[in-house]
Amino acid sequence: MDNKNELKRRLKFIHVFVLGLALLTPSTVFDTFGIASLATKGHVPLVYIFAMFATLFTVLSYVHMVKAFPSAGSAYTYVQKAFHPNVGFLVGWSALCDYLFLPMVYALAIKIYMSAYFPGVPGWLWVVLPILLISVANMFNVKVAVSFSSVFVLLQILISAVFVALLIREMMINEGAGPFFSLEPLYSANLTSSAVLAGVTILAYSFIGFDAMSTLAEETINPTKTIPKAMISLAVYIGITYTIITYFLQVNYPDMSIFSDPEAAAGEIAPQIGGMLFASIFLGTIIVSNISGGIAAQLSISRLLYAMGRDNVLPRKIFGYVTPQSGIPIYNIVISGIVALTAVFFDLVTAASLISFGAFTAFTFVNLSVFVYYYIRNKKRSIKETFMYLISPLIGVSFLAIMWYNMDVQALILGAIWNMAGFIFLLYITKMFKNPAPMFSFDELEAMPLETFDDHVRKI
Repeated sequence: MDNKNELKRRLKFIHVFVLGLALLTPSTVFDTFGIASLATKGHVPLVYIFAMFATLFTVLSYVHMVKAFPSAGSAYTYVQKAFHPNVGFLVGWSALCDYLFLPMVYALAIKIYMSAYFPGVPGWLWVVLPILLISVANMFNVKVAVSFSSVFVLLQILISAVFVALLIREMMINEGAGPFFSLEPLYSANLTSSAVLAGVTILAYSFIGFDAMSTLAEETINPTKTIPKAMISLAVYIGITYTIITYFLQVNYPDMSIFSDPEAAAGEIAPQIGGMLFASIFLGTIIVSNISGGIAAQLSISRLLYAMGRDNVLPRKIFGYVTPQSGIPIYNIVISGIVALTAVFFDLVTAASLISFGAFTAFTFVNLSVFVYYYIRNKKRSIKETFMYLISPLIGVSFLAIMWYNMDVQALILGAIWNMAGFIFLLYITKMFKNPAPMFSFDELEAMPLETFDDHVRKI
């Protein structure tokens, strides 16, 4: 392959971690607290701990696969290699559903906040302006996108720290706030398994996006070590941070009935604990966090489109092109930005439903890919390897089964329609399955630990 048409390795651990954190948007914890508190009967921090451990099993599966195939294709590539190019294409198509709609969700969230404060401004403007900013940020060197994201992430971390500090002050000066330390948010008499499962289904969305870091493998220095370290660190960081924040929120506000809109509880809490100045700063940070998340989301979808274009699954001259100077897939940035602009015709619920369908499809098949590739095909079956490549991914699939069972019916219908379109396209590019879907042959895979890798690639 011509080196001029390759992504350039520039990213270190901190860059990948920041982009992942930007995509998960640390301020999400405030958006979901109210509805999660109702679902969990006041045990949000407990369920965050549970959700973190549940997510870690899928994170470990991504870690195993990125070590084997450090490419930009993520689940699309892993399933290709473990199962079949056709199956990989369908999973990649489903993942597109997740990635394509992520920037839309951030834009729609901004529209909701800004339309409430500026009702006289056309709503579509709050969609177009953020997407233009997101796209421009991604058209520069990838480190420019990291710089944008770093600033926005630092703002979110700072405002979260101030929020917790104000909650602690509220607990100390307000006798009605209850004891400073309480086990109620972690365990109480009204805790039920159904409440925990209902809460996990809601709070699992907070972790969706960690997989996007694997799409940066071809732009990361030493990806087989850096990407796994960043993915695990991100999942643990988010789990611990969200647990701490929601603990103090839950102790101060155990009853959601006091809020006019429980789904927007944090917006009502902010002026109560910090006044209108803090509430304004809090709102500004929420807007900024959504722009940051949009930048990271579009960065990821552009890399997935690049992987599919390079494979010639999508037209290579467009989707597989990277600029020689900056080393970014600029056409994919433009295309994903245009797609995101269709958010003016969607609502937040519809876009979020499609994201969950695509994400859970990718997660499920990546877990299965670990089992098939390592345990079945490469016969990694020692006691340690059995846990890593059989038990762990199957536990991940079990947790995902809970998510599938509780998924919104609309998401299942829309996802099925999307996948049917992908299946029809697959019939076209394979000439009714006479040929397998195109698949990239890796020339420069790094640090592959399996001694059978070369033979396996030749068989494929």
